[in-house]
Amino acid sequence: MRIDILDKLAKKGDVFTINDIANEFNIQRNVLWVMLSRLEKGGWIKRIERGKYLIIPLGREKDRYTVNEFLIGSLLVDPYAIAYWSALNHYGLTEQIPNTVFIQTTSRKDIREKRILGVKYKIVRIKEHKFFGIGNTWIDYDQINITDKEKTIVDCLDKPQYCGGIVEVAKAIKSGEYDKYRLVEYTKKINNTGVIRRLGYLCDYLDVDINLPAINTRSYLYLDPTMTHEGPKDSKWMLIVNLDEKILGDLE
Repeated sequence: MRIDILDKLAKKGDVFTINDIANEFNIQRNVLWVMLSRLEKGGWIKRIERGKYLIIPLGREKDRYTVNEFLIGSLLVDPYAIAYWSALNHYGLTEQIPNTVFIQTTSRKDIREKRILGVKYKIVRIKEHKFFGIGNTWIDYDQINITDKEKTIVDCLDKPQYCGGIVEVAKAIKSGEYDKYRLVEYTKKINNTGVIRRLGYLCDYLDVDINLPAINTRSYLYLDPTMTHEGPKDSKWMLIVNLDEKILGDLE
C-alpha cells in the first residue's frame, strides 16, 4: 500500500503535501500520519515542513539527496514567487550563485528563514501592490512561480539587500536582456521613488537610454543600503552614491 502511494505521487513530481494524499486516497488522517512517519524513518521521504514532503528516489542515500531548491521553496509559503538574487541567477543576469533561496510572498509567516537539506531559505514579505510580474518555469515535471526578468530587476532595486547589492542589479541592467518598456511600467507600478532613482542613476552611468518618470523629493537616498553610508551626492537622482568608484568602474 505504501509503495503504491509513493509510486502514484512520484509520477506527479518530487514533492507532495498531505492534502495531495488525502485527495487521492481514501485513508484516515491518523493512519496517514503513521504511514508517513514510517516512510520517513525508512528513508523513502523527507519532511520539509509539517505536512510537506519530498520523495527520495531509489538508489540515493537519504541524507545526500537534494531535490531542486526551488521546488522545496515552493512549498514553504502561499502565495509565493522565487525572487531577488535567486531569480537573477536563474535568468543568467548575474554570475554569482547565491547561497540562499529567496522567496517573495504577501502572506504572514512567523518563520522568515529556514534551513532544509543544508540550503538556507529566506522568505520576504511584501505589500499586495508589489506582488506582480510573476511567471512560471518548469523544474522537471513541476511548475514553479518566479518573478519575470523585469520584475526581478525592479525588486532588486527596491530591496538591494536581497540580491547581493546594487552592483548585481547593475550587471542585469547592463546585459540588456529584458523588455525596457515593461521595466519602466513595473517601475511605476511598484510605487517607490527609490526604484526610479536607482534605476535612473544606473542607466545614466551605463549609458542605457530609458524614459523614466520625474521624481519630486528633497531627501537623499543611499544608492546601495548594504554599503557604507558615505559618498558623494547626485542631485539629479537625489542619491548618495555610496559605492567605491572602482566597483562601479568594473561595470563599464
